[in-house]
Amino acid sequence: MNALFLPLVIGAPQIILIVVVILLLFGGRKIPELMRGLGSGIKEFKDASKEDDDKDKTIPEDKK
Repeated sequence: MNALFLPLVIGAPQIILIVVVILLLFGGRKIPELMRGLGSGIKEFKDASKEDDDKDKTIPEDKK
């Protein structure tokens, strides 16, 4: 593996550390609310990108 990308590899210990830090910062009660907000944001982003793709695929009347 290239030494440049070695620090970017995320393994199980790093994930556990990230989860512990998030629990300490936000507490157990706030995390579901944060995940709901993250999920709704991702859904809105996907819907907006799908609408944009649909607009690109439609052929304008004057070009038919």
